[in-house]
Amino acid sequence: MVPQRNLSLSYYTVPELSFLEMVEVAALAGCSQVGVRLLDGAPNGAFTPMLQSASLRREARARMDALGLTALEASAARIRPITGPQDFEPFLEACAELGVQHVMCTIDDPEASRSADKLAQLCLMAGQRGLRVEIEFVPWMSVGSLDDAVTLVQSLAAENLGIVLDALHFDRSHSRPETLAALPPEWFRLLQICDAPVCTDYSVEAQMHVATKERLFPGEGSIALSALLRAAPANIALALEIPTAVLSQTMPALERVQRAVTATRAVLAAAWLQ
Repeated sequence: MVPQRNLSLSYYTVPELSFLEMVEVAALAGCSQVGVRLLDGAPNGAFTPMLQSASLRREARARMDALGLTALEASAARIRPITGPQDFEPFLEACAELGVQHVMCTIDDPEASRSADKLAQLCLMAGQRGLRVEIEFVPWMSVGSLDDAVTLVQSLAAENLGIVLDALHFDRSHSRPETLAALPPEWFRLLQICDAPVCTDYSVEAQMHVATKERLFPGEGSIALSALLRAAPANIALALEIPTAVLSQTMPALERVQRAVTATRAVLAAAWLQ
């Protein structure tokens, strides 16, 4: 028997929806969790309505509670040279109000010691609110691979610091399942699942386009998802992060999420049986 896994719906899969609409679609499609987009990746960027409005956060929390959903993760704390950890105070407060479990963090600062210091402060601030910080390695940023993220986790040794596995970034950074399998499983609590075509253009522009606009449903591309799933901890949380900008013009959000759920469960079954 293949165990039934809980799935979370990430923002990028249905970016055209408001958060309240997204919550409804997630519940209808059989997801038990959702991701929350609060920042565009930098505190000096435009705040989302959810971050701006305490009343909207209360409404969102009440609706999640009514539907039996929880907030798996929130994005994104992006550490840049100009970023001060205190800039993320409103973001972290909103995460706590919404019951978020994991705070996504990307690092786009070439000075390693400076970004490590800021990450340590972010972990401290998050820990005071019961939040866990997950480094998301992104190939075109300063922390661009699993090895880069592992170095940071080892150097900081913060109890609430881990690494999120994004299937696309794992593949594009040439990270290896055998490397993952040899690492402490407690570092890995969240995997963002998707698929993608074979990469023929590693330019930043091309990678960003695929990552934010045109991923594929699991099992429809070239990523070795079965190997990744078998190398990851067995109980890792799974989030559907599958932006399909072209398809979204002709296929409604609910239908796309249902397709994502079905495809993900098929890949899980294949990984379990192989």
